[in-house]
Amino acid sequence: MAVPLIDLTPWFHGGPRERAGVAAKVDEALRDSGFLLITGHGVPDELRARTRELSRRFFAQPEEVKARYAVSVGGRGWLPPGAEANGYAEGTETPPDLKESYSVGADEQVGIPAVDEFWFQPNVFPAEVPQLAATAREYMARMRALSDGLLTIFAAALGLEPAYFTRHTTHPTYTFNINWYPPMTRVGEPGEGQFRIGPHTDFGTVTVLDREAGVGGLQVCTSAGEWADAPFDPAAFTVNIGDLMARWTGDRWRSTRHRVLPPHASAPDEDLVSLIFFYETDHDAEIHSLGGAHPPVVASAYLREKLDAITVS
Repeated sequence: MAVPLIDLTPWFHGGPRERAGVAAKVDEALRDSGFLLITGHGVPDELRARTRELSRRFFAQPEEVKARYAVSVGGRGWLPPGAEANGYAEGTETPPDLKESYSVGADEQVGIPAVDEFWFQPNVFPAEVPQLAATAREYMARMRALSDGLLTIFAAALGLEPAYFTRHTTHPTYTFNINWYPPMTRVGEPGEGQFRIGPHTDFGTVTVLDREAGVGGLQVCTSAGEWADAPFDPAAFTVNIGDLMARWTGDRWRSTRHRVLPPHASAPDEDLVSLIFFYETDHDAEIHSLGGAHPPVVASAYLREKLDAITVS
């Protein structure tokens, strides 16, 4: 399995031949591993570093402070330890994931209360870290633009019209999860079958991940069913597709299982922060699988079922 590093500069600044070359590399990566690393994305390193540093300030707050912002999966705010077990999405009853998250996302409402109260909830930001609100909004705006750019590349990779996917992202749902993976010195020895994030596939169209390297880091499952450490480049984003996109392409591309390893005794003080942008579609988008491989689904109903599966009750 190859997780290639692809420079997007020729796509954004090159001619037809260079753009076709980038699209071909993306198609190959998503057929083979479902993952790729991208540089030339245009997102400032300073913004990435500032978002991570401000996030660490929140996670360093006392538990009673963080508890003021506690929510369940799908809410906007702090997801405390024990809130999620991603392995449940595969039908595996695993221990809760060893992480904390702060979750925000799309908040421009559509005027339908039943839709707005879940998909376009008002964002809540911690008063204790006042700079985080503006920084997270700037980061999400950059991620939405980059994700739409990736969807345009995806269309070219499949020989489709440029707006084949983005015509369904005029008012999209998306979630920005800031994950903190505490050190072993804080969470203790992991239980049997316990991970920072248990084995799962993502649910939506495209995921853009800014991660840190570590012993307890990201692993990707190969087509042979073996786990392999994901390559890392500090300048790159890690990109993968979710179940909805795989379905959309008639399973030409892979929504690949992945996991985040638990903290390891060889690095008991290691803690990591990941910035994860999950991009979806318009809530009412009807997704028709290429070639008719799957029956049509409405995006929001499909995704809600997936989210409910990972919630620890």
